[in-house]
Amino acid sequence: MIFLGLLLVLLAGGAIAWVATEDSTGYNLFGYMFEPSHVEMFAAGAVTAAVLFAGLALMAAGSRHAARRRRQMRSAKAEASHRVARLEDEKRELERRLEREQAAERQQAEERRQAAEHERAAERERAAEGRHAAAQRTTAEHPVPRQATGDRLVARGSEDTRP
Repeated sequence: MIFLGLLLVLLAGGAIAWVATEDSTGYNLFGYMFEPSHVEMFAAGAVTAAVLFAGLALMAAGSRHAARRRRQMRSAKAEASHRVARLEDEKRELERRLEREQAAERQQAEERRQAAEHERAAERERAAEGRHAAAQRTTAEHPVPRQATGDRLVARGSEDTRP
C-alpha cells in the first residue's frame, strides 16, 4: 500500500510540475495537443489533488498497518518470551522438587538399609548367645550313646565284614 500511495503521489506531483513549468495554454501529451478551458483546467487540478490525497492516504494507511503489524509481532515475541520464562521457572521448580524427592528416597533407603543391618546384627547376636548358652549347658542330662565298635564302611553287595 505504501508503494502504491508513493506512486500516486509521484504521479500527481509530476502532473503539477508539468503544468507549472509549461508557458503556453496548450499541453502536448503522447503526441496529442490539448488546450483545456478554464473549467477543464479546474477539473484536471481537482483530479490531480484527489490523486495526490489518495496517494497520501494510502501511504498513511500502509504505515499504520505496518506499525500495527510490528506492534503485534513485538507483543507476540514478548508473550512468547514470557511463556518461555514461565516454563523455565516451572522446569526449575520441578527439578528442585525431583531433587528433594530423590534425596528423601535416598534417605529412606539408607534408613531401611541401616535398620536391616541392625536387625541382622541383632539376629547374629541372638544366635551367638544361643550357641553360647548351649555350650554352657551340660550334656549329662542327655547322654550320647556310645558305640561298642568303631565305624565300618559297608559296600553294597559286599559280604559282612564283621569279625
